[in-house]
Amino acid sequence: MAKTKSLIHPVILSGGSGTRLWPLSRAHTPKQLLPLLSDRSLLQETALRVADSIRFAAPIVIGNDQHRFMVAEQLREIGIAPAALVLEPEGRNTAPAVAIAALMMRATDPHALILVLPSDHSIKDDAAFMTALARAEAAARVGHLVTFGITPDRPETGYGYIHRGAPLAGLDGCFTLARFIEKPDRARADAMLAAGDYYWNSGMFLFPVDRVIEELRRFEPELLGCCERALAGAKGDLDFLRLERSAFAAARSISIDYAVMERTQAAAVVPAAMGWSDVGTFDALWQIGARDAAGNVSFGSVSAEDVRNSYLRADHGLIAALGLEEIIVVATADTVLVAPRERAQDLKLLVQRLERDGRTELESHPLTHRPWGSFCSIHQGERVQVKHIVVKPGGRLSLQYHNHRAEHWVVVRGVATVTRGSELMTLTEDQSTYIPRLMPHRLENKGDIALHLIEVQTGSYLGEDDIVRLEDSYGRSSKD
Repeated sequence: MAKTKSLIHPVILSGGSGTRLWPLSRAHTPKQLLPLLSDRSLLQETALRVADSIRFAAPIVIGNDQHRFMVAEQLREIGIAPAALVLEPEGRNTAPAVAIAALMMRATDPHALILVLPSDHSIKDDAAFMTALARAEAAARVGHLVTFGITPDRPETGYGYIHRGAPLAGLDGCFTLARFIEKPDRARADAMLAAGDYYWNSGMFLFPVDRVIEELRRFEPELLGCCERALAGAKGDLDFLRLERSAFAAARSISIDYAVMERTQAAAVVPAAMGWSDVGTFDALWQIGARDAAGNVSFGSVSAEDVRNSYLRADHGLIAALGLEEIIVVATADTVLVAPRERAQDLKLLVQRLERDGRTELESHPLTHRPWGSFCSIHQGERVQVKHIVVKPGGRLSLQYHNHRAEHWVVVRGVATVTRGSELMTLTEDQSTYIPRLMPHRLENKGDIALHLIEVQTGSYLGEDDIVRLEDSYGRSSKD
């Protein structure tokens, strides 16, 4: 009987922040968790791309502790149960994340292949992706560390490049990797496009587990040791695996490109034209978006007159634009961004200014997701804040109290089960209750439909950190 080929193990990296897509992407809701190109988030699109159980095992997802419930919920929505949902206590770039995944796989199958995929990229041509993967698999199964090079269709200055070397004998469509090139200026990008043997660096890799660990031990032994200790000290928390904080934080912050791929003799590249984008800027969103006859990409409520080659996105309200060309306009519930499309790469400069100014708009949207549902800030004023709270069926907030604020709850839709001190009550539509300062309380939805209520907070301090949790179904502390 022929030996069955082992499955490829996807490793989805979901720890980035995507500041070049602010105000859509924010610290609490990074770009991979946003539906930027379809009704699904970039994370969901990535996970579905490798959901074929005949070819792929369940994915290992490595993400930021802060986003854990959103990641888990988005995977649940599309019916994907990850093999592991690993939480990084802090971001340390891609080399430690790859090391963690490889070490996890070594425990069960040291000869496995791991397919490392950023969660925030877009691929339009899935068939071309699978063709490239088949070529990469042939090379990886004989010990090569393979990256995917994207055939460029323009002189892009926002991407790093890969220069291919000689063809690999007996491996169709595979080449040695000659060198990596940092983001070039326009003249060099033009020259590399004309040469025909340079490719965009996709940040996607196919690694044999035993070989990538061997190379990490050769080039970054301290990093690998930190990751071994972080994994040895990891603890389960609900559906998550929490890496040991101090060991992981001690790992060098470095990309897998610098740590291994630029130094190893085993590096290979598979070129492919698969409609890839790193979705890194608003110009990238314009490049891959569906443009109208005037060259505009529009989302939401947009009315444009004499506007050309622009990206217009209204997530809140109406955008009315007149006489513009090659402009980015993005309107959210609390922010409006206006910039020339050619300056999309420079958005980080504006973000840095907002950081210096201490602007809270960098952190979160007015709509904030929680494991039990969501809340949206409707109004903020002196000593008062109004929120619209939605609790999903089965959702249960923590038993908590506040040192500085009182709360008034009015049920708009559904049935609320309320703990108020020693009292347990049921509230239906149009009924309300009052939660004094320092009183322990809890809100639950035991019904079959979403619970909607309006919360009015009053007091001297209304920050989200004024929560003292006495008991929580989701393992959160008062800081979560």
